[in-house]
Amino acid sequence: MTLRVTPLTGEAIAPALPALARLRIAVFRDWPYLYDGSLAYEERYLAKLAAAQGAVVVAAYDGAEIIGCATAAPMAEVEAEFAQPFRQHGMDIARVFYCGESVLLPAYRGRGLGHAFFDHREAQARRLGTFTHVAFCGVVRPESHPLRPEAYVPLDQFWSKRGYAKADGLVGQFTWKDIGEPAETAKPMQFWLKSL
Repeated sequence: MTLRVTPLTGEAIAPALPALARLRIAVFRDWPYLYDGSLAYEERYLAKLAAAQGAVVVAAYDGAEIIGCATAAPMAEVEAEFAQPFRQHGMDIARVFYCGESVLLPAYRGRGLGHAFFDHREAQARRLGTFTHVAFCGVVRPESHPLRPEAYVPLDQFWSKRGYAKADGLVGQFTWKDIGEPAETAKPMQFWLKSL
C-alpha cells in the first residue's frame, strides 16, 4: 500500500471527477449525511467545481486508485446556497475560501489523510492570496435521529484542533434525498470558520 496525497488544480481536476462522484455517493450514504445520490446529479455539481477559478481537488491515492478526495474553491465561485448565510451576516464572500466535501473510504481513516486534506486546501487559499477566512459546513442532525449510530463520534474535536470554530448564526439550508425517503428535504448545515 503506497499512500500519497496530491492537490489538483485547473485542467488536472477533470480526470479525478468520476472517482470523486463515486466517493461522494458511497461515503455520504453513511451517517450523518444519509445521502441517496445519483451520478447524474454528481456530474452537474462537480462540473461547476471543475470550472471554478482557483478551485482545488486534493486526491488521496493508494497506488493508482483514488481512495479519498477533498475539494475547495473561492466562496464566490460555488453554489449560491453556500454563500447566502455569509451575505445575510454582511460578510464579504470574496474573502472566504470554501472547503467543500472531504470523502475518504473507511479503511483509510485514522492515517492523517484528513489533516493532509485541510493542509492542502488551506495552502491553496494562501497561494491565491486574497482570502482572510476558510470555511466549511457540516450537516446538523438531532441526537435522537433513529439512524444515528450508537458509537458515532462527531468530528468537532478534530476541526477545533485544526483552528476552526462554529460560526454563530452561520447556518445554511441544503436539500437532498435521504436514503429510504421518498423526496428531498432541507437540512441545516452549520458553518465553521478559521482565520488565515
